[in-house]
Amino acid sequence: MKLRGRQFFVKKYTLPFLFIIIILLQRAGNCKSYGDAIIVGTIGEPSNLIPILASDSASHEIAGLVYNGLIKYDKDLNVAPDLASSWEVSKDGCTITFHLRKGVRWHDGYPLTAKDVLFTYKIMVDPSTPTPYSGDFLEVDKAEVVDDYTFRVHYRRPFAPGLSSWGISILPEHLLSGRDITKSPLIRHPIGTGPYRFKEWVSGQKVILEYNPDYFEGRPYINWYISRVIPDMATMFLELKAGGIDYMGLTPVQYRRQTNTDWFKKNFNKYRYLAASYTYLGYNLKCPLFKDKRVRQAISYAINKEEIIDGVLLGLGTIATGPYKPDMWAYNPNVKRYPYNPKKAKKLLMEAGFKDSDGDGILDKDGRPFVFTIITNQGNLNRLNTAQIIQYRLSKIGIKVKIRIIEWASFIKEFIDKRRFEATILGWTIPPEPDLYDVWHSSKTSPGGLNFISYKNPEVDRLIEEARHTFDIEKRRECYFRIQEILADEQPYTFLYIPEALPIVHARFKGIEPAPAGISYNFIKWYVPKRLQHYTILP
Repeated sequence: MKLRGRQFFVKKYTLPFLFIIIILLQRAGNCKSYGDAIIVGTIGEPSNLIPILASDSASHEIAGLVYNGLIKYDKDLNVAPDLASSWEVSKDGCTITFHLRKGVRWHDGYPLTAKDVLFTYKIMVDPSTPTPYSGDFLEVDKAEVVDDYTFRVHYRRPFAPGLSSWGISILPEHLLSGRDITKSPLIRHPIGTGPYRFKEWVSGQKVILEYNPDYFEGRPYINWYISRVIPDMATMFLELKAGGIDYMGLTPVQYRRQTNTDWFKKNFNKYRYLAASYTYLGYNLKCPLFKDKRVRQAISYAINKEEIIDGVLLGLGTIATGPYKPDMWAYNPNVKRYPYNPKKAKKLLMEAGFKDSDGDGILDKDGRPFVFTIITNQGNLNRLNTAQIIQYRLSKIGIKVKIRIIEWASFIKEFIDKRRFEATILGWTIPPEPDLYDVWHSSKTSPGGLNFISYKNPEVDRLIEEARHTFDIEKRRECYFRIQEILADEQPYTFLYIPEALPIVHARFKGIEPAPAGISYNFIKWYVPKRLQHYTILP
């Protein structure tokens, strides 16, 4: 009887108990754990890791993990605390008082104080600082240190982008004061307050960051962030499959056709959402070919944007009509459109004085054939394919287009910054704050400014400034709607498309929560359960 009772106990209780143990072990194995590395593929190498001196996304992606601003955007694109734990805005909107977090230290151990914020402001408005982002700070009447952890800024008049402008990276006074920032070691060896500390930059290959154990929001779970420079997207995809990288942005073909296998579904997670960016064909308005807006309008009519979205993006995008996304409050849905219409394009070119006078199939004017070169950056297959479609469509109306692909760093420094181009295919990030000053105001046409197409329009300048200096959202909306109408008419860019972001991440990474801000806003909360970690030492 005892033996039978013992057998009954084993049958009745041991198996459920074992299942509980197994479940508990599985849960323990999936707990948040510190460790591992994430290897990210990028087509472009950083140009400068002092963020106020850089205008390229490759630099800002790295710098964004090394530095902090006073504020940042949260997952819902609302302004949230960063180095400033809180702030007050005066009733007239002209004064902001920031209260800094206490105990924050630079990566070299020095304490962060309000003096660093004041120093950053001073270097931003210094005429010798070659930064494209000074415009917001030139609006300041006075900036002052109230005490070690209180910084106050006074504006001459209400300034709507004022609060958001303090998302600019705060720089270390003790390392930069009295020195030429353009020759600082921080260009290649940044020292910030952010969640990751700089470790190594191997030119043409990779940048390595390691976690900051003293980060004020808590140390990141992932130990190392490694950005691998792989200028070709096909090669990058092979590296993804081989385990050489963990994270990349897919091309539409890779997303639609090459990652739907059971193996990919098991080993990776894909995401899809409308990107906060747009792609455009920009004209150097100092080039004689593009001075007449009828020519620019004609090119816009001659380009089949739906064909580009279907053929290049495989439907993963939407037509751009201006510098905003359709889901933004500043977006004007009623601007002039340029549907594919080659007959109208030819008519406009004829009105502008172009005709095929020698019968060679290429339009000409005053003895000069209509031939120009589109430049774009190496590694972005979407832009290359877009350029080829544009080349084909413009050939049908008598315009000959050449295409030149240039390595990223040289593309920016030698061609875009120096205005050595006729037309370019590029993209801009669309920030939550709709202010257009840095890209579209005529003051930004000077060397190093982001208005590198040399666009100047007095009414646009006035509207940009009017929108900046009111907190009335309806007045701001009216200004931005009118600006979009002007840009749609003048076509300094042919606005092409807003792509969908298509990131893919190895499935061992947990804690990813897609939101309006995308997926990387909470990167320091990503983790890999201990049992799934790949790297215990730096790969």
